[in-house]
Amino acid sequence: MALDLEEDVSTQPAKGKQDIVTGAISVAAILMFVGTGSSVLSTTLQHYFEGGAPADRTLVIALLLNVALILFGWRRHSALSQEVRIRTAAEERAQQLASRDPLTGFLNRRSLAEEGAAMFVRAHRRRKAMALIMLDLDHFKTINDMHGHAVGDALLRAVAVEIAQAMPPIALQARLGGDEFSCGFLFDPQQPDTVERIAERLVARMAQPFEAEGLHLHISCSLGIARSDFDCASIDALMRSADIAMYQAKKSGRNRYAWFDQSMERELQVRNELESGLRMAIPRQEIVPYFEQQVDLQTGRLHGFEVLARWEHPTRGLISPDLFIPIAEETGMIADLSLSIMRQSFIAARDWDPSLSLSINISPWQLRDAWLAQKIIKVLTETGFPANRLEIEITESSLFDNLALAQSIVGSLKNQGARLALDDFGTGYSSLAHLRALPFDRIKIDKSFVMSLNENADSAAIVKAIAGLGESLNLPVTAEGVEDAAIEERLRALGIAKSQGWYYGKPLSVTGVRRMLAERRLLQQPQASGPLTVEIVEPVAGELPEAATNQRLAG
Repeated sequence: MALDLEEDVSTQPAKGKQDIVTGAISVAAILMFVGTGSSVLSTTLQHYFEGGAPADRTLVIALLLNVALILFGWRRHSALSQEVRIRTAAEERAQQLASRDPLTGFLNRRSLAEEGAAMFVRAHRRRKAMALIMLDLDHFKTINDMHGHAVGDALLRAVAVEIAQAMPPIALQARLGGDEFSCGFLFDPQQPDTVERIAERLVARMAQPFEAEGLHLHISCSLGIARSDFDCASIDALMRSADIAMYQAKKSGRNRYAWFDQSMERELQVRNELESGLRMAIPRQEIVPYFEQQVDLQTGRLHGFEVLARWEHPTRGLISPDLFIPIAEETGMIADLSLSIMRQSFIAARDWDPSLSLSINISPWQLRDAWLAQKIIKVLTETGFPANRLEIEITESSLFDNLALAQSIVGSLKNQGARLALDDFGTGYSSLAHLRALPFDRIKIDKSFVMSLNENADSAAIVKAIAGLGESLNLPVTAEGVEDAAIEERLRALGIAKSQGWYYGKPLSVTGVRRMLAERRLLQQPQASGPLTVEIVEPVAGELPEAATNQRLAG
């Protein structure tokens, strides 16, 4: 392309010279035609009508040459005019492609920045404010994956039409790429409700069905709004603020809009700092296991521990998993984090009493990895921790994406002797269906029901129903979130098998749990004959498959 442009530029001077020469020849031919044509014409007329001498042959030849030159000049002029029209159209087309989105006809990102900058200045000069809306379609990728890009493109065009109709008469509309749009317009700073009405109209319309390529499609959108008169020094700052607000709307549940405020930016900075720190913390093993006691309600005996993740930051101290686990899942670091926690907890628990088990949560993100079971088995083998002392916890939501893959992962782990628990039971939409689809060994009641067991009749009814279901299916039930003796006694009366919660003590570090187990004489004594012998459980033929997944490593 660059070569074509260079050739075009290099030939322009030559073409210009040729055009000048052609023009000069044409002008000379016309002047000669005027001079010779009249003489030849008058002589010819006299010859035919008055019998005079014929026209001079030389003049006739000169006249014919003049006519030929005039025809040549006219043809060349027509060709040049056509070339100019084609070149002008091509330049206009190139300019449009450079400034517009070809799919929707909206401005592109660069043009939005240029025209938005002019609107930004105009708003200040007119004592107005500029509102900038960032709009992102929720779950648009699913539409593309299920129906193809042709349907996705048709949907984007339909969305663009609705956006244009919702805007005031003078507004900027842009498609920034993919399913992200942006709109800018002026408004009275004293009446921000005019902006909110537009945002509400967009959110409501995007939640209605769209028709594209003969299909009825359901989507929603998340909107972020920023205004130029609130600490925005430029159009770039305004766009960034609206973008931050849009992601806040997504984080808050989608299908809504959010105004930008400074707290969002501070939150984003903290999040980015945590993400950067997390990338270094995992290989340094700053993310460490903590252990929450699981107690047999009928005997009061310690049965095992649920493994939780805690970040022992070198300067900030202990960081809650609620802060870093979502970041790890969003960035894909959850896989390395989870395997690191497993390795550390397996090593710590190798010399505990063999009756003590470990429960490990598996993130839904991890269940997309077809090699997950092999990775867990590898850690078990390398640490020498028996698989029959491992219980994998998964949440119901983690099974929605790919149940077949989850069954495969579970089958591999089950064959090694690991057990499977369905965590947060009662909060899903099809718990009974999933209990039939996977060979669970245990049900765990969500702590939200347990903590309100004695105050809320609905919670009590749910806990009682789950206890009855577990008994009928011959599945032991564990209750999470036990915080006092009254709840424990109620659970015991309902026949719940195990419980866990802060009533039995806060989660313990590796050092803390070893101290407690030593006091209770639940640590194995090292054998005098040599190093600790570790038993690896071989696959059990004919055993049903089982799953390994949970949404959190948090407690």
